[in-house]
Amino acid sequence: MERHFGMDWLRIGAFAILILYHVGMVFTPWNFHVKTAQPVEWLSAAMLISNPWRLTLLFVVSGYASRALFAKSDGVRGFFASRTARLLIPLAFGVVAMVPPQTWVELATQHGYGQDFGHFLLFDYFRFTSIDGVGVPTWNHLWFVGYLWTYTAVLALLLLIPRPQTLQHWFDRAFGGWRALVLPALYLVLSQVVIFHRWSDSQDVIHDGVAHLAYFPAFLFGFGLARSRPVMAGLVASWKPAAAIAIASYAFGASLELLYPGNQVPPEWLSTPMLVAHQLQSWSAVAALIGIAERYLNHDAAIRPTLTEAVFPFYLIHQTIIVLVEYWLQPLGLGAGGEFFVLVVATIAGCWAFYLIGREVSWLRPLIGLRRRARPATAPRHDDSPMVAGDTWRRRRDRAQPDPA
Repeated sequence: MERHFGMDWLRIGAFAILILYHVGMVFTPWNFHVKTAQPVEWLSAAMLISNPWRLTLLFVVSGYASRALFAKSDGVRGFFASRTARLLIPLAFGVVAMVPPQTWVELATQHGYGQDFGHFLLFDYFRFTSIDGVGVPTWNHLWFVGYLWTYTAVLALLLLIPRPQTLQHWFDRAFGGWRALVLPALYLVLSQVVIFHRWSDSQDVIHDGVAHLAYFPAFLFGFGLARSRPVMAGLVASWKPAAAIAIASYAFGASLELLYPGNQVPPEWLSTPMLVAHQLQSWSAVAALIGIAERYLNHDAAIRPTLTEAVFPFYLIHQTIIVLVEYWLQPLGLGAGGEFFVLVVATIAGCWAFYLIGREVSWLRPLIGLRRRARPATAPRHDDSPMVAGDTWRRRRDRAQPDPA
């Protein structure tokens, strides 16, 4: 498989938006681990620009990347072992080392918890219970990693089942052309609105079945898309109508958010139209973004490899930085604008520091989701035998030749 730079840029952009989204959560009336004293009610409408589709896009892109990784792996076992190491080790490290400050700040600022962080970490965090309704230990924003590993495990099992050689062809036929936009949108409306009426995720991998009905098919769609020219061509051809549907759906949802700000509840008869608009925006935005990525972004840049590698470490640490910085800012009285500016700058700087330091420390690399560095090649053994000497001379000669590319 050729590397698709457009999908790399989508992944980078999606995680960048996620970081800004979590900064915004500090200021909206929605529940979060730390809240400002100066909420901005209209910000909820702005958050709806990405709220419906950000996770769906991440699962599609993850499925796409999984196909590329599977193509380079030593069979299903090698693929699953590699993904397990790259996902579960950082997840475990995050639950133990990165998430506890978030939970302590939430308990201290919103639930009256009176102990310091050291006491909390040593005596309360690993009690496997709940403190004033907050479960400990927990994974908070790292639930995405747990879901992604679960979907990878199911995918690995599916790949072990004998399957027809024409399975990719069936995918191409099913979702080629306009169907790449229409069929997934109809499926989401049917499964998430008509049948189950889903408003939110529980972020509990065992009891979040309705969310799995949305996210796991998105992951599988990305896996199939990675080898499907007809489906990709259909997304390119339909990105403009997809963008129009996404904008119209957002306008409807944002209007209701502004009409009923904060904790005000819209009339019951608006419940179903709101959910329909949410799901239509969810898929149409993803379809439009993939079409744009294929059409306009499928080219490389010098910074792309670094950003591609940095995305996962950024994701692991960003929310802890946001929560801690806001906790320290609260007594300063900077106002919403000042807090937002400091949060954005501090989060970006902290994420870069976490990545740049972590990538240089060999034992930290797997803990933050990076591959172990290859060991340097052993120096060639000096030998006077004709075969080795001849090979050495040929290697020197070959290195002296100009690169045929």
